[in-house]
Amino acid sequence: MSTKRTYQPSKRKRAKKFGFLSRQSTKSGKKIIKGRRLKNRKQLSA
Repeated sequence: MSTKRTYQPSKRKRAKKFGFLSRQSTKSGKKIIKGRRLKNRKQLSA
């Protein structure tokens, strides 16, 4: 018996946890977006 891999991709889960709207919904999330804007990240969130 072997353990399964930890990353089991799901678009919905990814968006819910790390998406733009979920980031905007918290104070710290807004900070993250702000930091990524300042760093000129092409992609701000998932």
